[in-house]
Amino acid sequence: MRVGVLTGGGDCPGLNAVIRAVVRKGVQVYGYEFVGFRAGWRGPLEGDTVALDVQAVRGILPRGGTILGSSRTNPVKVEGGIERIKDNLAGLGVDALIAIGGEDTLGVARELYANGVNVVGVPKTIDNDLNATDYTFGFDTAVNIGMEAVDRLHTTAESHHRALICEVMGRHAGWIALHVGMAAGANVILIPERPFDIDKVCQYVESRFKTRYAPIIVVSEGAHPVDGQMALQAKERDAFGHVRLGGIGQALADEIEKRTGKEARATVLGHIQRGGTPTAFDRVLATRFGLQAIDAVKDGDYGKMVALQGTDIVRVGLDEATKELKTVPLERYSEAEVFFG
Repeated sequence: MRVGVLTGGGDCPGLNAVIRAVVRKGVQVYGYEFVGFRAGWRGPLEGDTVALDVQAVRGILPRGGTILGSSRTNPVKVEGGIERIKDNLAGLGVDALIAIGGEDTLGVARELYANGVNVVGVPKTIDNDLNATDYTFGFDTAVNIGMEAVDRLHTTAESHHRALICEVMGRHAGWIALHVGMAAGANVILIPERPFDIDKVCQYVESRFKTRYAPIIVVSEGAHPVDGQMALQAKERDAFGHVRLGGIGQALADEIEKRTGKEARATVLGHIQRGGTPTAFDRVLATRFGLQAIDAVKDGDYGKMVALQGTDIVRVGLDEATKELKTVPLERYSEAEVFFG
């Protein structure tokens, strides 16, 4: 049995832990051979491979990023892309493929499975927005990085008596902003699921200043005002049709200064949230996902994604995993609103 492994989409801490678990159990327990594909779906599309054995995965558990590299290549948008992948897999003698990624990567995996490729998916996204799994690895690390950043912003904000805005990742789902804001005691949290009223935000800011403390606002990159559009950093789209977001933090700072007369500054965490070593939670979750993914290959249970439900790792259909995004329920957001202002 020869198994291919790839990591697609944005990188995040924990990817190497999955690769390590897949290879270690696959080789030592099942006697499988492995081949790694470089740069996400570009690897099988172009037949770009790297050796993947037990020696190759030694020491990678605490490393961030991915030893296989990643990309946002979308073979579905490439003419004949699916057939090229099938031909390359056959030529390399790959019997099954483990795809580690988010909604876009696993959407391609779903299409390949529909076209006869033996695929198992592993959920990866710092946004925690994949359906059918309670958590994805990478999310806990991103939240901890954001929390530590906001902890530091509190002291400098109070020293200068200015409003500070921290922009975090979250295109359509505000899980990172919600958890960072609640963990670090933000005075306002703004997420894509709930368009915000800028007048209300300014009221919260002024209310906070009256307590002799400085306001901290945590905002998702995809958050937008009630009567406006998402702030765009650029108009080009990637291979999966996503517009690059960014700039809402600075737009908020400018508007708060104009409306309240108080100094405001924006900090954008951006890719800092993706980098560095994974937390213990993400290392364990990623490892468990990898172990269960290779078990699914052993069972011939293809077209599935391993998922965390409660404390158990289960298997769900790729269709279910990718049919819709898991966004923040408004009742969860209401919990955080108690602390606004």
